[in-house]
Amino acid sequence: MAQSPQRRTPRRPVHGVLFLDKPTGISSNNALQKARWLLSAAKGGHTGTLDPMATGLLPLTFGEATKFSQTLLDADKAYEATVLLGVTTATADAEGEVLARSPVDVSDAALEAAMARLRGDIEQVPPMYSALKHHGKALYEYAREGVEIPREPRQVSIRRFECLSRDGDSLVVRVECSKGTYVRTLASDLGAFLGCGAHLTALRRTRIGPFDLNGSVTLAAFEALPAEARESWLAPVDALLAHLPQVALDESQTRSFTHGQSAAGIDGVVGAMFRAYDGTRFLGVGTLAEGGLLEPTRLMATGNQ
Repeated sequence: MAQSPQRRTPRRPVHGVLFLDKPTGISSNNALQKARWLLSAAKGGHTGTLDPMATGLLPLTFGEATKFSQTLLDADKAYEATVLLGVTTATADAEGEVLARSPVDVSDAALEAAMARLRGDIEQVPPMYSALKHHGKALYEYAREGVEIPREPRQVSIRRFECLSRDGDSLVVRVECSKGTYVRTLASDLGAFLGCGAHLTALRRTRIGPFDLNGSVTLAAFEALPAEARESWLAPVDALLAHLPQVALDESQTRSFTHGQSAAGIDGVVGAMFRAYDGTRFLGVGTLAEGGLLEPTRLMATGNQ
């Protein structure tokens, strides 16, 4: 006897931030869609992708919180990664075809010297197996077709790159870096400097901006919760903006600000961004202009304030 089709829960407005500990083997978008389905959320987004092989912190935004995702897209990030010396792959990670194997004769001193060359402000050529676009098409699509697209090097900042432990040719490293950094490329460049090649075998993101894995939830644990308990894991919409100074608006200022007009009489540095509140109600983000005028940059939608 055929089973009746499962009834779909209607999508509903859900607002907030879920700090997900993404599992390996799933894309960031699939992780988002799974969490969105579990919340029955009408709208969702994420704050920067992790490769399917990678695990770790993936903040997901829902509803009005999607307006403020750019804050974390621009933030510094931290990772723990495993690098295997002596093997070069097409993708610079364990998912790619092995291109070369080389003997490894690398002292700890030589390793440290090579890692030192990759610290600070460096230039990095984005990998072909990436989601960067060329004429509207992702680079990895060209790569799968065997087409090599010239890529301009980009400057990134490597705040920390250190070896935590070494087991023969396998290294566990810590990386703290600016946005736009490819840890796969860092591993590949390290292997090139050492003359033996290298690739990434594991990657875990441990921090984005001020947020780390404390307070995150795995997808399996989130799914195991009763439906009514899942929303309790959501941080408020303004959680991503804690680094910005806040300003309290009076009734007149609130009326202007929420109608897309400048709120007058605000003290501060011209060009600074502020979180604006009416009491405890978050109104949105504004930028301070000349004359003490707070100009709305991103506003909460009416009814979600």
